[in-house]
Amino acid sequence: MSSLTLLNRLTFRQLQVFQAVHRQRSYSRAAEQLGLTQPAVSAQIRQLELALGQPLFKYAGKTLHVLPAADTLALSTREIFGQLSRLQMNLSEINGSISGELNIAAVSSAQYVVPYLLARFRARYPDVRIRLKVCNRSQALERLAEQKDDVVIMAMVPEDDDLVVMPILENELIALVWPDHPLLHMEAPTLADFARHYVLMREPGSGVRIAFEQLAVDQEVGLPHRIELGTNEAIKQGVMAHLGVAVLPRLAVQLELEQGLLSALPLPNFPIRRSWCTVYRRDHFPTPVADLFLRFTREHLPDFRRYFQAPSSPLPSHGVSCLPLLSL
Repeated sequence: MSSLTLLNRLTFRQLQVFQAVHRQRSYSRAAEQLGLTQPAVSAQIRQLELALGQPLFKYAGKTLHVLPAADTLALSTREIFGQLSRLQMNLSEINGSISGELNIAAVSSAQYVVPYLLARFRARYPDVRIRLKVCNRSQALERLAEQKDDVVIMAMVPEDDDLVVMPILENELIALVWPDHPLLHMEAPTLADFARHYVLMREPGSGVRIAFEQLAVDQEVGLPHRIELGTNEAIKQGVMAHLGVAVLPRLAVQLELEQGLLSALPLPNFPIRRSWCTVYRRDHFPTPVADLFLRFTREHLPDFRRYFQAPSSPLPSHGVSCLPLLSL
């Protein structure tokens, strides 16, 4: 089949539907994502397979298997849509504005800093539509594998040569108790002393929980008394209500520490330090808008780190305008 014949038989809609099925590994999930019926998705894939002259997917029971031709087409499809995005950006630059969509997933511990970076990026590029999905580490890894987002922001990035990683900010995990907690009056409390109290923890899959549990394993300290709460905010409130003690990112509790509502407990090997990073798969070419965001972040890293990691710098409490770190 000549390239001209193939060009005449393919449509962008077919490629868009194919891309959704390939990423979702499901006709039904692709249909939901695109706002189509499942029969409509199936029809588009059948037409595409007829145009290519070979099958792309095969069902075995309820499992959708991706055939080699589909993986090959996926690479070309990403390049095609990437070129279209670049064309859109170039046309926007000619018109004096840059537009497009930026899809970011961030682990919940990063939600205290990412919005400020996004606000400054949007102030520079107001026509860019931003979507931020907050999830735990396990969910972030799933989204990264399925390439659901342009960029994932997370800590504890797995060692994988297929990932492109840029550290952006250090995440300090600290031990927390309520003011006047008995542990504050001990001369040199240890992690074993801390673990004798009820420890408030996030759900399995949370990066903060994984880091804390790993430290406990390294120090051979059991955590027999656990209370699982679903969010960092619920854990903060639980400590203030004397429900238990906890380990949380310093930036998540900085205001409460300054207001005397919580107290940081000095323990050996604390704070636990991890870095938040921007991450994307090497075979997932960044869209022009995503590439712009990554370059913007890289250029402003020194100011970003200086502001958030300054010991005496509180988090802004009156909106983004309080954040002077990124000059526009």
